[in-house]
Amino acid sequence: MNTLYEIYRKEMSKIADVGHAIAVLQWDKEVYLPKGSATFRSQQIATLSSIAHELFTSDSFTDLLNKLSVDDSLSEEQSRNIALTKRDHEKSTKFTTEFIVKKSQTISTCFQAWLSAREKNDHTIYLAPLTELMKIVREEAEILGYEGHPYDALLDYYEPMLTVEKLEALFTPLKQELKTILHKISSRPQVDNSILHKHYDKDEQWKFGIEVLRNMGYNFDMGRQDIAAHPFTTSFSSQDVRVTTRIDENDLGNMTWSCIHEGGHALYEQGLDPKNYGLPLGKYISLGIHESQSRLWENNVGRSKTYWSHMLITLKEHFPNQLTDVSVQDFYKAINKVAPNLIRTEADELHYHLHVIIRYEIEKELMEKTLEIKDIKSAWNTKYKDYLGVDVPDDNNGFLQDVHWAHGSIGYFPTYSIGSLYAAQFFDEASKEITDLDKQIGNGDNAPLLEWLREHIHKHGQFYDAEDLCKKITGEGLNAKYFIDYVSDKYAEIYGF
Repeated sequence: MNTLYEIYRKEMSKIADVGHAIAVLQWDKEVYLPKGSATFRSQQIATLSSIAHELFTSDSFTDLLNKLSVDDSLSEEQSRNIALTKRDHEKSTKFTTEFIVKKSQTISTCFQAWLSAREKNDHTIYLAPLTELMKIVREEAEILGYEGHPYDALLDYYEPMLTVEKLEALFTPLKQELKTILHKISSRPQVDNSILHKHYDKDEQWKFGIEVLRNMGYNFDMGRQDIAAHPFTTSFSSQDVRVTTRIDENDLGNMTWSCIHEGGHALYEQGLDPKNYGLPLGKYISLGIHESQSRLWENNVGRSKTYWSHMLITLKEHFPNQLTDVSVQDFYKAINKVAPNLIRTEADELHYHLHVIIRYEIEKELMEKTLEIKDIKSAWNTKYKDYLGVDVPDDNNGFLQDVHWAHGSIGYFPTYSIGSLYAAQFFDEASKEITDLDKQIGNGDNAPLLEWLREHIHKHGQFYDAEDLCKKITGEGLNAKYFIDYVSDKYAEIYGF
């Protein structure tokens, strides 16, 4: 037994304990926290954030990492843990405790302002706190350093080694391909999705959502679902992973696909190896890979005709009056209607990426200071008119719809599109390797797919970088061709072009 490595494991576990305590407080803040309780909650989170930062950047832990980084007696997995921890450590030591506390407190203030702005449908309430947070985010990028664009420093947080240059190489042809497919669809008769907008009782929707999660393989003995303004997944360990959803009684799709989407995230977290708790090999690789898991379940599975040949039977048990005469084919077309809309999380598979690209472009402009916070609403509304041809009627349907900026998560949005590209590539490979996968999903048996994802993705933690993992699974790096082929074939059938 390597004594130094065991000390490292214990220290990393302690740091993870503090981090997950913060996560519990943040989860509660977004789910159950009373309106008047935000002040001390912000202080509590800031205090714990500073403790975690001090533990991770202490002289003793720095010395420990330096010694282990040159220890040639470590196994391959141990060496990988040390290398990744050292990479994160080098970033963290660039920040003072004061900066960490300031950022944490500003995020808490900004989040509460976002909630208030959402409640009153008034973006002006949010502008001053968001402006302060943006100053901190820009400062953060400068502290981290970058070679190309200041946005690169933040992209690396969420998708290591991702840059503006790489994103432009992905997004430019993707936009063109989407434009081509959308043009073909526009010339065809529109499908009818009115069946999704009848009245669906919220309690019955909730019950159905629980069944959806169970059917996917989500373990409720190690998780739970709650209601939140913006659906999200949080993990306190692989044995305590929680999801949230929201319910609109006049839109069945809102709750249904938020459950499937967040369920995909949760399955990834529940599939991480508990023996690596607190270590890089016990954490997800990147947000792009994380998003691949949610988008794979949400779209490649959850919007397929095969999936609903089984799940529509269950859905009809909850809503017999609304869905009695609805066929699988009619339902399949309804849930895959392609039309421009205002809300990213409710967008179809094609327009969704235009929503993401709009956010990416705004974030990039914010980082290069060609756009200021006070001008976001105007820029947002103009881009929605230009890209999707829609007029934004109010703030909640505009840039107040996402919580990400209130969390200081600049650089997060591009991972949504990257995740969809990975998802199509991974699902294509799973379909080749799993015998009768389509038939199994059609019979309501998702266990073989989940087992494949566990074996090929979940269990590895951060042992592989995202691109290396993709090559290991599919034989090549990220290739948008799989996504384009998938949506081209799917929507050619639905719209008949």
